[in-house]
Amino acid sequence: MNVYEYIVGRRKEGRLHMTLVDPDKQTAAEAGTIAAEAARAGTDAVMVGGSTGVTQDKVDATVLAIKEAAKVPVILFPSNARNLSPHADALYFMSLLNSRDPRLIIGEQRLAAPIVAAWGLETIPMAYLVVEPGMRAGEVGDADLISRKSPVIAVQYALAAQMLGMKLVYLEAGSGAPEPVPDRLIRAVHEAIGIPLIVGGGIRTPEAASAVSRAGADVVVTGTIVEVAREGDALQRIIEAVKAD
Repeated sequence: MNVYEYIVGRRKEGRLHMTLVDPDKQTAAEAGTIAAEAARAGTDAVMVGGSTGVTQDKVDATVLAIKEAAKVPVILFPSNARNLSPHADALYFMSLLNSRDPRLIIGEQRLAAPIVAAWGLETIPMAYLVVEPGMRAGEVGDADLISRKSPVIAVQYALAAQMLGMKLVYLEAGSGAPEPVPDRLIRAVHEAIGIPLIVGGGIRTPEAASAVSRAGADVVVTGTIVEVAREGDALQRIIEAVKAD
């Protein structure tokens, strides 16, 4: 079973939670500890990636430490072709569809493709859509941010992604966003497409996680894991909220 089949199979049992670890925010050993804590709390996979300051050496070390510490899939979530590692289980081969910069729509993918093919790494084609406020992801991605007020443009992008053959759609409010992607927008995209929907950014509490899940997210991502995992059972309560809906 490959990682995409794992995601689809787990979704038949319930909604998924994934933990995002930024290789630039802590040492590889600390990342391993974080991943182990997340796995014990019930996370379904660990995503490795960050917007800035990430090198292949950091990614390699982080992926290897996580794989040693946690028995869940490790999926690359790269910002460019230099943030890859042959040691991961899979790669979100993602296109930032609402970027103004062609480099992030197809340019970095062009550079990465021969490397990924040589490694034989599993690729999961994914549409990455940055929603207001976008935060650092929106800035680095030069995104024409999707409005929180109307779901029309998000639905158009998501449908186009599905018709292009992409296997996932990711709605991103941005790490540190004051609020998650609005329920109305999530629900509209979920109802329009027939592929799994991932939602991340601004999800810090069980209540927020539950709202995102109930609105239609198939996968909920929390990325403030370094802080959350050390606040008692906060992460476990978030994961339980995701899986309860």
